[in-house]
Amino acid sequence: MSEARIRIVVVDDQTLVREGLVTLLQLSPEIEVVGSAANGEEAVTVARRESPDIVLMDLRMPRVDGVEATRRIVAELPATRVIVLTTYADDESVFSALQAGARGYLTKDSDASEIVHAIQTVHAGEALLDPSVQRRLIESLAAGSPAATPHQAYPDGLTQREVDVLALIAAGLSNQEIASRLFISEATVKTHINNIFSKARLRDRGQAVAYAFRQGLTSS
Repeated sequence: MSEARIRIVVVDDQTLVREGLVTLLQLSPEIEVVGSAANGEEAVTVARRESPDIVLMDLRMPRVDGVEATRRIVAELPATRVIVLTTYADDESVFSALQAGARGYLTKDSDASEIVHAIQTVHAGEALLDPSVQRRLIESLAAGSPAATPHQAYPDGLTQREVDVLALIAAGLSNQEIASRLFISEATVKTHINNIFSKARLRDRGQAVAYAFRQGLTSS
């Protein structure tokens, strides 16, 4: 018996873009498009009805924007993951979407294979950021990371080193890259990540990214 397909809702206020995405995604044998919406309010309604695995979300839309729609969907449907697909990659858009709980962030110059890969990755429990967005986060961390504020009290009893690791997870770094950046072993990184997940009651790296942005633990 074949595995169940990934159930998707596509949200975009431009009819041509929305219908094009639906057509494109339906070409993938492992994806099933179960609905679409032209604004954030419709997106929440369709998501409630269909309980999709993934919502592919535009940001700038009438009535309810993508950030607020993401926030509502994540709050009401914790098993549904949101990937932003937008023209905008400015800091405000990126941070607002991730703080709202988005697990992925792509720009609309992404090709079909990149969009499908993002859906597969986020569905598997990981986070995925467009390379340009990841670069912005890393630059933001370099400009002023949480480590620059010693003796700060962090949520859920996180230690300074755990916050350092969490910030680098949010920037999209792998365990090996985190180990190299912090001059510690990969085994130590894994221990810190296990501690973070336990203290903050997180299941995966995608939730860790959303948590880091909600708690303001990505940059000073």
